[in-house]
Amino acid sequence: MKLKKLIALGLTTVMTTGMLVGCSSKPKSDESAKGSEGKITKVAMVTDTGGVNDESFNQSAWSGLEKAKKEFGEDKVDVKYLESKQDADYVPNIETLYEEGYDIIIGVGFKLQPAIEEASKNYPEQQFALIDSVVEAENVTSLLFEDNVSSYLTGLIAGKMTETNKVGFIGGIESEVLDRFDYGFQAGVKDSNPDAEVLRQYTNSFTDSAKGKDIAANMHNKNADIILTAAGACGIGAIEAAKENNKKAIGVDQDQNALAPEHVITSAMKNIDAAVFNLVKSKVEGNYKGGETIVNTLSTGGVGVAPTTDKNVPPDVLTYVNEMSEKVKSGEIKVPQNKEEFDAKYNK
Repeated sequence: MKLKKLIALGLTTVMTTGMLVGCSSKPKSDESAKGSEGKITKVAMVTDTGGVNDESFNQSAWSGLEKAKKEFGEDKVDVKYLESKQDADYVPNIETLYEEGYDIIIGVGFKLQPAIEEASKNYPEQQFALIDSVVEAENVTSLLFEDNVSSYLTGLIAGKMTETNKVGFIGGIESEVLDRFDYGFQAGVKDSNPDAEVLRQYTNSFTDSAKGKDIAANMHNKNADIILTAAGACGIGAIEAAKENNKKAIGVDQDQNALAPEHVITSAMKNIDAAVFNLVKSKVEGNYKGGETIVNTLSTGGVGVAPTTDKNVPPDVLTYVNEMSEKVKSGEIKVPQNKEEFDAKYNK
């Protein structure tokens, strides 16, 4: 099997692709595979256990599918999601969508990586996509994001805006993806305010909003006044704690300011909705093929801070963040992705 070609693609750029056909007995015409005129492009997604209304990455992915259906029309695009209540639901949900004849099946989140990898082998003619992890297969498109960079920018803001010199990071389930959020955020705080301390704790869940709220409240009691939560629906609880305790929160994945307009000062954005929309668009226009890893970067608009950041962040801080963003884009600043890279840069 050929290794994937690693590419960086702007979210406003359509993927250049063509369909690969496997050897399964499942019928699929060439015209249907190409999304030709008169054929409906069918794309579905399987959520992780956070559910489609997590106010985070599952919801963002579904928004991308809904946008595609609205823009191209119901006569061109059919979209669907299946929610996973537990990890054991991933494989049967994928199999259900396969049997229903969806052209592309998207796994939302790194927790679906084993299930997508297994399905890609079992159904070699079926096209899959995976968000936040990589499967090295010619029938899987992997969508990655520079999470460390978006969280770095919010760390810069937290370091500049903290009044107590204590801020917090709440993660979901430890993984390479959460490492990028964790150590990127720490690096941003360190660069903007070397005297600030970052309190850190993991929920071991993406669904337990009550636990997110409890952890955030405990951090508030320890004098943390700004907290980034990268833990799916757990972040809703952390934002609720910020409202109750008159503290500041940082959202994740999509702009979460609407959940608490006076308290969510920014969000570490990754534009999953746009990446998913472009995936569908390429299929509708007959340009899609699998087997690529697409890295959505700061330079291409794949990640950044929320558009509502200017509501709560002072202009001088925004100017500083913009200046640091340019240094990241130019390569002058390399944002760490894990503990090893963080220690090598800051704990020499």
